[in-house]
Amino acid sequence: MQQSTAPPTAPPRPGAARRTAVLVVMCLALAVVVGMLASLLVAVPDIARDLRATESELQWIMNAYGVAFAGLLLLGGALGDRYGRKGVLLAGLALFALSSGAVVWTDDVTLVIGLRGLAGVGAALVMPMTLSIITHVFPPEERGRAVGIWSGVSFGSGLLAVLLAGGLLEAYSWRSVFLTNAVLAALALAVAAAIAPASKQTESARLDVVGALLSVIGIGALVFGIVEGPELGWSDGSVITGFALGAVGLAAFVGWELRTAHPLLDVRVFRLPGVSAGSLIITAESIAMFGFFFLGLQYLQQILGYSPIRSGLALVSMALGAILFSPVAPGFAKRYGMRAVMGLGMALIAAGLGVLAATVDGGGLWPFLASTTLLGAGIAFAATPATEAIVAALPPEKQGVASALNDLTRELGGVLGIAVLGSVFNTTYRSDIADTAHGLPAEAADATRDSLAGALRAATELDDRTGARLADAAREAFNSGMANALLGGIAVVALGAVAAVALLSRRADRG
Repeated sequence: MQQSTAPPTAPPRPGAARRTAVLVVMCLALAVVVGMLASLLVAVPDIARDLRATESELQWIMNAYGVAFAGLLLLGGALGDRYGRKGVLLAGLALFALSSGAVVWTDDVTLVIGLRGLAGVGAALVMPMTLSIITHVFPPEERGRAVGIWSGVSFGSGLLAVLLAGGLLEAYSWRSVFLTNAVLAALALAVAAAIAPASKQTESARLDVVGALLSVIGIGALVFGIVEGPELGWSDGSVITGFALGAVGLAAFVGWELRTAHPLLDVRVFRLPGVSAGSLIITAESIAMFGFFFLGLQYLQQILGYSPIRSGLALVSMALGAILFSPVAPGFAKRYGMRAVMGLGMALIAAGLGVLAATVDGGGLWPFLASTTLLGAGIAFAATPATEAIVAALPPEKQGVASALNDLTRELGGVLGIAVLGSVFNTTYRSDIADTAHGLPAEAADATRDSLAGALRAATELDDRTGARLADAAREAFNSGMANALLGGIAVVALGAVAAVALLSRRADRG
């Protein structure tokens, strides 16, 4: 007799108090893995001095985490759907905690990079599980608000991590940042083991191993090319190889997913306007926001002269805006429509970037705070409905992959934001500083062209008049580069919003 392959009856959902506890611990786990990258942005100068790391090594201390994280997200989501989301979450938290904690006891740069990659593997297991467990636990009528809180934490935690890291660096060494992340991950592991419910798809479903390998190769190679392009040059052989391998891998992934009976990600879901529009919104806002974040921290510390902890405090208004408005965004979407709310969110983001672009040269703190408040509110109204649209489009047994798709668009958008808007900034900065650098000694000229920090360091080694002129010119070039990068971010946000609204309008017309 043929055995039934129907999914088993879903277990009863936990009570309201238990659901709230699960939401809290999932948000803690999410905050740890998202906040790690942001906290390192503050710690990099101390790491460079202590480990005597080169610029290339510093890049990979940052990027090994992001490449592994983005490359393995889809596989992590599929593993949770197939083998159990709680088990995969706990394994990811354990790996993240161990690899982060091990950094405290090593002075070898290569080993630090390897441990960062392992932490990225753990993060790729953790992040999609947090959202898929939330969507499993909460009933449909409560899911929008829960996803809104998750979305707010996913953005706000990066900013709060900057504040925490700044406070730690005021009193302790950079190793305290890794130790704190390891302790928080261990805490999330212990609580999740006690209260997180077990869930997975039917036992009969097979894991798409070929699709998983192709997704890892394609996404990992693409992210490698994006990350290394600004550093090595877009025409460098390894960068071109990365893009070529990424394109071939992703094309092969799409072809395989269209043919196989049990796809890792059925790419036909992008025919659904909610999935395609949601992915566009999240990618566009992530490009703009991560580009802003990358340049904004430098602006606060090197232009306004803030310490790491004061820089973190200056970003609190953005975190509060995202966290406060994200839970109410789904209700606005139900009342006024997803198109209107996501369009409002993207308009607020564009306005925030515009305020800063117009005032970056001499504007000071208050315009910066006005800009970041608009950005935080914009993220809430744009990203929260977009996340809900993506996870609502896929069935319950595929929530791990749905969550991973949502997370992947964020990660790719973040990498693109730093790479592409960073390239706009670098091109403008080097063009504007070229004439000033031309008349300097060779070593000072190279340092000046490399970065604002290099120019300010070179200025201290010159006579007072020449050094002051160099420092002023470098700051002006930085401000000009940042303004152009922010304008590029506005263009990305506008294009993403128009495309997403057009897709949702087509769905409304068909409906």
